[in-house]
Amino acid sequence: MVDSAYRTRSLGVAAEGIPDQYADGEAARVWQLYIGDTRSRTAEYKAWLLGLLRQHGCQRVLDVACGTGPPDCPFLPPTPALPRVDSIMLVEEGFSVTSMDASDRMLKYALKERWNRWHEPAFDKWVIEEANWMTLDRDVPQPPGGGFDAVICLGNSFAHLPDCKGDQSDHRLALKNIASMVRLGGLLVIDHRNYDHILSTGCVPPGKNIYYMSDLTKDITTLVLTVNNKAHMVTLDYTVQVSGASQDGSPGMSKFRLSYYPHCLAPFTELLQAAFGGKCQHSILGDFKPYKPGQSYVPCYFSHVIKRTD
Repeated sequence: MVDSAYRTRSLGVAAEGIPDQYADGEAARVWQLYIGDTRSRTAEYKAWLLGLLRQHGCQRVLDVACGTGPPDCPFLPPTPALPRVDSIMLVEEGFSVTSMDASDRMLKYALKERWNRWHEPAFDKWVIEEANWMTLDRDVPQPPGGGFDAVICLGNSFAHLPDCKGDQSDHRLALKNIASMVRLGGLLVIDHRNYDHILSTGCVPPGKNIYYMSDLTKDITTLVLTVNNKAHMVTLDYTVQVSGASQDGSPGMSKFRLSYYPHCLAPFTELLQAAFGGKCQHSILGDFKPYKPGQSYVPCYFSHVIKRTD
């Protein structure tokens, strides 16, 4: 198991926390400030995702990483914060959205958001399911017609699923289940950080987060766990400036930790294509722009757009 080799978090603390003070919700509060709300999404990201879905005529969307606060791993304890803003953004934009998470605690916050906005027809129709990536094909009923128009798994969410067995069998099963929810002609949109760069340099690529308009991040420290001479986990320690955190009301610093499986571009591309049995069209973008290997610009994130074909 991962924790027998490397402690990803303090005992009794959610995956985001480093010191025990985060057990009282401090990490959730800081992450909420970091990601903001639907208005804090970068215009580039919002335009790209909405444009992609509308270009392909997608209406029924499954968000398999709705979570609350940080993207959730089905095997790691959650921290309550706010409903995942991607689902909310899509509901607000008129899509028929189904959101899932494995945690009752997380679902409670998504359900609360839906209840608070029940008078809006789109939110009254927002479907929220308890489900797990490992049993997704049994947990979430498919809509009529054999699947969703689009399935999204964004914000580096999939990388939170650890390789507990050391053979990536959990990754393959989860991706197969996620792909099974995509109808013929539908899309899977999934992303991950540029772990190729992180592993080769020991640092995250320079530049701001392409998803959030947040200027709060002051530092990201990178740790790489190697098992049998293979990168097994990347841990990022975030230092975030929080206004009014000090006793005198001045900005203070807060820290939280997130741990990921380092999916490199080429092997993750192979995993995705295998999940569709090779019956797919696959395009790769770097920070929402077409990516070419060897290009001078180093992207922070890779996005995969996979269309199911015959």
